[in-house]
Amino acid sequence: MSGRLPHLVCTAALAAGTVLVPLPAVAVPQPGERGVAELLTDLQDRYRKAEQATETYNGTAERLQRERAEVARLDGELARARLSLHDSRGAAGRLARQQYQGSSALSPYLRLLLARNPQQALAQRHVIGQVARERAETVGRLTGSERKAGDLARKARAALDTQLALAEKQQKDRDDVRRSLGEVESLLAGLTPRQLADLARFEQRNVDTAQRELVTSGALSSTERVPSGAGKRAVDFALRQLGKPYEWGAEGPAAYDCSGLTSQAWGHAGSVIPRTSEEQWAQLPHVPLSELRPGDLVVYFPEATHVALYLGEGRVVQAPRTGEKVKVTPLAAHPILGAVRPDSAEV
Repeated sequence: MSGRLPHLVCTAALAAGTVLVPLPAVAVPQPGERGVAELLTDLQDRYRKAEQATETYNGTAERLQRERAEVARLDGELARARLSLHDSRGAAGRLARQQYQGSSALSPYLRLLLARNPQQALAQRHVIGQVARERAETVGRLTGSERKAGDLARKARAALDTQLALAEKQQKDRDDVRRSLGEVESLLAGLTPRQLADLARFEQRNVDTAQRELVTSGALSSTERVPSGAGKRAVDFALRQLGKPYEWGAEGPAAYDCSGLTSQAWGHAGSVIPRTSEEQWAQLPHVPLSELRPGDLVVYFPEATHVALYLGEGRVVQAPRTGEKVKVTPLAAHPILGAVRPDSAEV
């Protein structure tokens, strides 16, 4: 399913925000109408649920991809182990036939031991020892090959079971995203043009207020930092994606979701980072906002369900949500959880 909704919803989505800040009172709604603050809070909640479901889907999809690669690796290793086992069994079979059909390779040497000249037999004992070692090695290879093939078969079955479970979970995650987006679509489709315009103005006021409070709080450094070489490449890549649509689960090149954009930006910069915003927050080094430099990732909401790439001067580039396009926004467009740095290069 595409992450894009019908034209009405795509247009209406531009009016809805995800800034979870205290909402001031607005004009008293007409009887039967919901207030702008209530509508915005409702939309914020639904968008957050949709984005959280999207990131859960992304995480499951990434794990499924890894598990499929592991299944393929184990299948290849198991095939090689079975071929080795076949060869070992063939060698063991030949050894058995030699021993039990009267053509044992040891027979000539055993006859030496019965010879009238014991000194000659003693001179050949290293040959007897060599044959005995070869027999032991043959049996050892057979035993080892059987054990390895058995272990690999068990691991392959377990990996396949995990893959099937992840595929089933991915389907459930996909359904959760569709259900959450359907709730957003239903709510937006029921709004009047006046309500949509009120929501757009109300959101912008909230963003402007949050950004102003962030700047005046002193949380950001007054000195702009220089990006690392990789950070600059990540920024340049992200800016080249401006105007491309948001699509849940997308990693480019035609569309992106929030973490799809940040992971691809850093991938093109030469650094592989986790796929989802939650993993980016959990696994990458944290940096204070006062030390932000271009290329760092800013993570939003308590559940770390949204992420953007810092540009400098209090701005980020992000793939916002369904119905919108990759764009540059104020840093405080959403409630900030913190920031992480994908590379540790000094500048």
